[in-house]
Amino acid sequence: MSLPRIIKSANASITAYIRPNSRPYHHPNHSLLFPKSQHTLFHSFTFMGLIFGKISVETPKYEMIKSTNEYEIRKYPPCVVAEVTYDPSQFKGNKDGGFMVLANYIGALGNPQNTKPEKIAMTAPVITKDSDEGGEKIAMTAPVVTKDGGGGGDEEGKKHKMVTMQFVLPAVYGKAEEAPKPTDERVVIKEEGARKYGVVKFGGVASEEVVREKVKKLRVSLENDGFKVVGNFLLGRYNPPWTIPVFRTNEVMIPVE
Repeated sequence: MSLPRIIKSANASITAYIRPNSRPYHHPNHSLLFPKSQHTLFHSFTFMGLIFGKISVETPKYEMIKSTNEYEIRKYPPCVVAEVTYDPSQFKGNKDGGFMVLANYIGALGNPQNTKPEKIAMTAPVITKDSDEGGEKIAMTAPVVTKDGGGGGDEEGKKHKMVTMQFVLPAVYGKAEEAPKPTDERVVIKEEGARKYGVVKFGGVASEEVVREKVKKLRVSLENDGFKVVGNFLLGRYNPPWTIPVFRTNEVMIPVE
């Protein structure tokens, strides 16, 4: 992309978030780092860094086990996460609706909603996963019975597909009990053990179609190379929605052995 096109795209991104009526979409974390005045906006190197994909927050450390042209194998140490599981229909169908719940817990938008109260630094990536994928396999039986629910069956099923969103808490919190206790009962603080993932990194918009294709290709590559897939994929997104798509960092992560 040429420099004039990059500048034009950046200006379009800024304009879209200054003029509410011109926003192409609304993302739940747009107010997290959005300056209060246009003057601050245009003179903020931090904001411009975000537009061009700069990642200035803490990210999880990991050990690189293997790197190929198609994927990486990474080993992550134990960590503490804050997570919320929800039906997107609770947020008018927005699959990212849980972001505000977690942002309020760490105090990103004001007073932290935890018992201390204590502000907690934002980290990246924001991790999402579909909670109802996979699960326990049940033996097949016959006959297969279908029932017409009066139309809209597929839409009804989609509406109740649960999503889990996670913030990895800063490394200073080594145990779950060291993290401030949430005042919102929807937020769960838990420890994640050491884990190994096959990871593919990509830019652009992490649409469901793009993510689905990345997962499919990554799974095939991992299995062809002898890795055993042991769980469902995670989607990690490192940037706010006003980052120019070509500069965004996204990752699909599949747990492996």
